[in-house]
Amino acid sequence: MVYTDGVPRRRPSWSAVSELAGRALGSMPPSGLLLGGILSVQVGAALAKELFALVGAAGAVGFRLAFAAAVLLALWRPSVRISRRALPVVLGYGAVLGLMNLSFYEAIARLPLGIAVTIEFLGPLAVALAGSRRWLDVVWALLAGAGVALLARAEGGVSLFGVLFALGAAVCWAGYILLGAKLGKVTTGGSGLALSMTVAWLLVLPFSLVEAGGTLLNPIVLLAGFGVALLSSVIPYSLELEALRKIPPRLFGVLMSMEPAVAALIGVVLLGELLGPVQWSAVCCVVLASVGATYSATRDGTM
Repeated sequence: MVYTDGVPRRRPSWSAVSELAGRALGSMPPSGLLLGGILSVQVGAALAKELFALVGAAGAVGFRLAFAAAVLLALWRPSVRISRRALPVVLGYGAVLGLMNLSFYEAIARLPLGIAVTIEFLGPLAVALAGSRRWLDVVWALLAGAGVALLARAEGGVSLFGVLFALGAAVCWAGYILLGAKLGKVTTGGSGLALSMTVAWLLVLPFSLVEAGGTLLNPIVLLAGFGVALLSSVIPYSLELEALRKIPPRLFGVLMSMEPAVAALIGVVLLGELLGPVQWSAVCCVVLASVGATYSATRDGTM
C-alpha cells in the first residue's frame, strides 16, 4: 500500500503496467513505431560493439538476449501453457531471433556497422519484393544487387566471413518478419515475444559461455549488457511486433528502407566508422531500392 493525502492506495500491479504499455504501443502509428525501433536497435548495436573486446560477439548476444528475456518475462508474465497453434510459431520465432542476433553480431565484429546492416537489409527487401508482378520491382531488386556488388569492390575490401554472417542475418531477418506477423495473430500483448526471446537466449547460451566465460559476471559488463538488451531487443522488438499487427509483412519490409542509412550514420557518429564513397554509394543503392519499392506499392494502392 502507498498513501496519498492519508488515503491508502494500491501500488500498480505488473498486469496494470503491462496493460498501460500495451495501450501506449497500440496508440502509436506504424511509422512512429518503426522509426523508434530503428534508432533504438542501431544505437544498441553500436554499444554492443564496444563490448566485443571483453566478451566477444557471442558473449554480447548472450547478454542482450538474457536481459531482454528477463525484462519481457517480468513485464508480460506469459503463461507457459500455450496453445498447440501458437507453440510452433513461438519456437520458430525464437530460433530465428537467436540466429539473427548471433549472425549479425558476428558480422559487425568484422564489418563496419553501416555495411553489415546494408547487407542484412536484403532480407526485409526480399520480403517486400517477393511475389511482386510489377516489372519495375525488378529494377529495384537489381539496384539492391548493385549495392552489394559495390560493397564487394569497395576500397580496402571487406571481410568474406563478415559478409557471409551478414547474409545469414538477412535470411533470418526475412523469417523474423514473416513469423512475427504470425506471432502477433496467435498471441496477445508481448507474451509471445517474451517466450520467444527466452527460446532465443537458450539457443545462443552455449556459444556465449564458450566465448565469454567468467567475464559474464563482471559488474560493468553486466550493466552495459542490460543497456544493450533494452536498446537492441526489448524496445525495438516490442515496437516492431506492434507495427506488424497493424500492417502486412510486405509493407513492413518497405517501410524499413531507412535502416541502412541510419546504421551508417550511427556508425560514423558513435563508432567513428567512416565509409568511403563507394561504400556510401552501395548504401544509397539499397536505400533507393527500398524507397522505389515503397513508391511502386503506393501507386498500386497496396499501402
